[in-house]
Amino acid sequence: MSRIINLVFVIFFLSLGKAYSLIEIDITRGNLDPLPIAVSPLFQDDISKKNSINELKIENVGSEISLVVENNLKISGLFNPLSKEAFLQKPDIAHLKPRFEDWALIKAQALITGKVTIDDKKLKVEFRLWDILAGREMMALAFTTVPSNWRRVGHIISDKVYQRLTGEKGYFDTRIIYVSEEGPKTARVKKLAIMDQDGFNTKYLTLGNELVLTPRFNPTSQMVTYLSYFKNLPRVYLLDIETGTQEVVGDFPGMTFAPRFSPDGKKIIMSFAKDGNSDIYTMDLENRIVERITNHPSIGSNVKRISFGKGLYGTPVWSPRGDLIAFTKLHKGKFYIGVMRTDGSGERLLTENYYQEAPSWSPNGRVLIFYRETKSNDKGEGFSAKLWSIDLTGYNERQVQTETDASDPSWSSLLSN
Repeated sequence: MSRIINLVFVIFFLSLGKAYSLIEIDITRGNLDPLPIAVSPLFQDDISKKNSINELKIENVGSEISLVVENNLKISGLFNPLSKEAFLQKPDIAHLKPRFEDWALIKAQALITGKVTIDDKKLKVEFRLWDILAGREMMALAFTTVPSNWRRVGHIISDKVYQRLTGEKGYFDTRIIYVSEEGPKTARVKKLAIMDQDGFNTKYLTLGNELVLTPRFNPTSQMVTYLSYFKNLPRVYLLDIETGTQEVVGDFPGMTFAPRFSPDGKKIIMSFAKDGNSDIYTMDLENRIVERITNHPSIGSNVKRISFGKGLYGTPVWSPRGDLIAFTKLHKGKFYIGVMRTDGSGERLLTENYYQEAPSWSPNGRVLIFYRETKSNDKGEGFSAKLWSIDLTGYNERQVQTETDASDPSWSSLLSN
């Protein structure tokens, strides 16, 4: 079992301007005019460059961090990072005091500058966010961590900038857990895998000896539950991503619904057939007490149907914000990923394809990740399964890069919470 270490950051708040947002988010339409933002390479002096090569085998980690930030902001669909070739001011000077007229000349409305030092096996990163139109600093922060954590610094900076400019929390310092798939469709090898939300730092958590299905993050921690088949019997596991500790929750013959966490992360919910009836059960993770909460054949006395559209609905998932439910819909041979309000009104279909399902929310409730399969011939050739993401506008859809085919994604909470 791979062990993933959560490294501690020391964050210094240098200054915070008066809170307001430059971007207004309308989830019912695409952001047709993304905010032009300049992400200047983070300045690094010659001594730190030498230390960077020794510690990380990277000559200019400041430039690499700025690329992480630039990529995160771009894929959100809310920002338009400007070409660095158009920049008129050097990074070190811009970080001290930008010439706002130079940045306004290239149509930037916001500017990110920074400085990186590596000394005594510690990485210190300063960054500033500037409002070009108002000609003032909006935010200044400094981070201290170990050098190998440089990508996470980029993600945290992205989250801070996103929150400052939109008024909502970001989702970049997060992980995606999923099922890695390799081999022909009729003989797939499936492993549990985890990566940063941008596709980097992939780690495989199982060997592929046993079938693994439906990994799900605890909404309040870096704990994962998943289903695996041990000697052809479904077995539920708990895995602590931070420590690598894994434990068996129990063997559940006849399981019909994969385990998921309750909103407070203290219980898991699952469905399995027992004594000829299929019912929903909860297990308290602290005392391991299993409780049946439905009584076959009735699902429950206080159940209300909320979907009345044409087609079949499945895989419903509450938004972290509590305002929407994401779902998979099958209608006339096509699969859709959509959202509706919690009372069933306002249904919007965001994307359609030959086969796609299993949406999972980003922690800020603005983006969905899901998986999509391609058709194969009679021999199983041409088959693939890939992760995709789409925002609530339905306009910003993209493939999420993975080392192998991938399915059943689940998005973690913010690591820097």
